[in-house]
Amino acid sequence: MAKKSLKVFILDTNVILHDSSCIHQFKENDIVIPLTVIEELDHFKRGSQVINLNAREFARTLDSMTGTALFNGGVTLGKGRGKVRIAISRGLNEEIRGIFKDDTPDHRILGCALELQKSDKKRSYILVTKDVNLRMKAKAIGVLSEDYTTDRISNVEELYSGKETIEDFDDEILVKLYQPPYEVNFKEAAKKMKGEVLPNKFYILRNSNRSVLAHLDQQKEVLRKVDKYDTYGIKARNAEQTFATDALTNNNIPLVSLTGKAGTGKTLLAIASALHVRKNYRQIYIARPVVPLSNKDIGYLPGDVNDKLAPYMQPLWDNIKVIQDQYSETDKQHQTITQLVKENKLVIEPLTYIRGRSLQRIFFIVDEAQNLTPHEIKTIITRAGEGVKLVFTGDIYQIDHPYLDSESNGLSYLIEHFKGQKLYAHVNLVKGERSELAELASNLL
Repeated sequence: MAKKSLKVFILDTNVILHDSSCIHQFKENDIVIPLTVIEELDHFKRGSQVINLNAREFARTLDSMTGTALFNGGVTLGKGRGKVRIAISRGLNEEIRGIFKDDTPDHRILGCALELQKSDKKRSYILVTKDVNLRMKAKAIGVLSEDYTTDRISNVEELYSGKETIEDFDDEILVKLYQPPYEVNFKEAAKKMKGEVLPNKFYILRNSNRSVLAHLDQQKEVLRKVDKYDTYGIKARNAEQTFATDALTNNNIPLVSLTGKAGTGKTLLAIASALHVRKNYRQIYIARPVVPLSNKDIGYLPGDVNDKLAPYMQPLWDNIKVIQDQYSETDKQHQTITQLVKENKLVIEPLTYIRGRSLQRIFFIVDEAQNLTPHEIKTIITRAGEGVKLVFTGDIYQIDHPYLDSESNGLSYLIEHFKGQKLYAHVNLVKGERSELAELASNLL
């Protein structure tokens, strides 16, 4: 039997910033890191964002590989694994310069990949980068290139929606759900259900006589009727919003994700629900990642740090204002929100500011979570302490991050990997509720 021909993967900087443990994801194949990548990582080592932490962590990993082997034959990554080495190339080679002109880190990485490929015809050399333009450039000069797909989900169109509609459902069970205690035994109901039967899944059950909204509570082993109710003045307007409110206010579900296009009420419902159950928590944190427009650093914006960050946080304050305006200024509910902000019990900050804080008895909402990497999502969840409610909201088709898409972002990754867990619920919101005009624009434009 012929020996399997192993591959050599050349890593771009953005792969390492995306996942500091990436060198352990290529099985028995070898890994090459161009020295230009090390130089680029040096520019990211300062700061508190995840990419800065990843840059520092990766540097420590390489530093632990002592000796000169890292620059020669390479250092083995363990039994059944390949080797990792750093490749030194001297400037931009003539072939690359003749095509691309500018001496940039990307072009130096391309040059390194081309040199390696020409020097060894027996093995396949593949440039791994999350930069689609660099992948196109690589293919243009005959260098194999691919995306980093380790944490990518396979089919976003089939992503778990958290809900299901069942027609012609058993009338006897529906009648029971309309009578106290408004629930039926889970095993009895499951026999009548189609599709995946998962914990905390929501259902629209109906037949020609009646319909009911229900929640599959496997902790209590019941199928429970779900009713519409106000959460701090905000009333659910459709079935999906009703499901979302139910999940958000359920103390037995510490992790919730909400997806949907703009105007479906994801953030508004999350904040209103947090205010509704605020007595169960020490604080309400609302955060969102800062993804600067056109990938420019926020430093180019005028003013101090608060002035620079204000435009990113303003949509969250707008949602709070909508909730507050459900009441007159003399109402207790209106004044309570003002007081919570003054006492620092309702906090809105960029996600990077939350790092290092103790997450105990906090209702923590992460807005625009589609702009987080899978590693960032994991970092947040693994820091959750006792009594924490974590809520991630976002639209997986509206991504501002330059190296993420609908299949590789952290929110999609979370939904795919957590579905079926008893501590987790997800709802995909479908119908826009801002206005008829906003819904029309969202569908047509």
